[in-house]
Amino acid sequence: MATYLQKRDNIIDAHLSIHDPINIGDLHYWFTGPELTAILRSHLVGTSLAGMAIRTRSKRAKSLVCDALGYPIPKSFPKKQPRFTGQKFDLYVQQATNLQIWNQEIDPERRYVLMMLDKGSVIINVVVINGVDLALLDTTGTLTQKYQARLTITATSTELISHTDTEPVLNVVSTQANIDLSGSSPTEQPELGKLLSISVLFNKLSKLVGATVKHLSFIQERNRGAALHQRVCQALGYKNFHDNGQFPDVRHQLVEVKLQTSPTIDLGLVCPDSEARLDIEQLNGHQIRHCDARYAIFYGRVIDDQVQITHFYLTTGQDFFSRFPPFGGKSVNTKIQLRLPDFFFLTPTAQTNLSAQDGE
Repeated sequence: MATYLQKRDNIIDAHLSIHDPINIGDLHYWFTGPELTAILRSHLVGTSLAGMAIRTRSKRAKSLVCDALGYPIPKSFPKKQPRFTGQKFDLYVQQATNLQIWNQEIDPERRYVLMMLDKGSVIINVVVINGVDLALLDTTGTLTQKYQARLTITATSTELISHTDTEPVLNVVSTQANIDLSGSSPTEQPELGKLLSISVLFNKLSKLVGATVKHLSFIQERNRGAALHQRVCQALGYKNFHDNGQFPDVRHQLVEVKLQTSPTIDLGLVCPDSEARLDIEQLNGHQIRHCDARYAIFYGRVIDDQVQITHFYLTTGQDFFSRFPPFGGKSVNTKIQLRLPDFFFLTPTAQTNLSAQDGE
């Protein structure tokens, strides 16, 4: 498996341009989100863009990115969508928290590279986020792009809706039931030999029926879900709990976790049965798509300050709507203007220190 520096060298040796197509997950040329973050931060943080007009600054920023990734700097940057079509990302230079995306919908396969500047126009951070996770930044209600589905409760407390994984996952899933995951992180890329089958996942996670998690207000729905997410990681055998807010929640097992106390399932930007490809490296030559993810849906009732889990459902994204019908079809409306968190404007070192303090 090539490192991101080796991939940069491969791009240079192959004389690729920023518009030459690259398959998502390509082991030789595709920078995954974490790799793109690492290489751009290492090359760009500390660089000054002071004293430049907006257009000049924009072109300079794109040129810096080209150089960091091993691409030749073109004479001009045509208005393609996305601008860096080979690596499927757009670049936004941000000196304020207001992110505006004009004349295009958020694309679940696209990455959004945010170059953060301080008041002196020095690059202090680079954030790479995909379309699915970008939609989660909407805290104002200006972005209305939700798919929703309906959960009908029956007397059966557990349901395995998909009895087999989708074909790409079947080709890489382990046949073993007992795999030691204690040395792995739930947010890591899936690994050959450590990917549990959907039936094994079902057996492990069904044991959470009857368990309780702390009930937080509905305003804190994400924190409420994180409490369950932690229980899921423990049930699967992870020693440590990590949550980076990206889809799917347990990336190492391709599992998206949903905690429901109402029948309406909010799904965000992407239809579960979408064939959009996930930003992970290929597994044994197979590219994982959104519809290959496994959806673990827990339904619970609120009792005082606890949510007691009463039902559990497990399905592939491909089979999702066979059990949970969508509301209002599959149409999405967007008005795209988002406020970026202040956290993005901290240097990577300051972010690391803050995360360490939060974990104490």
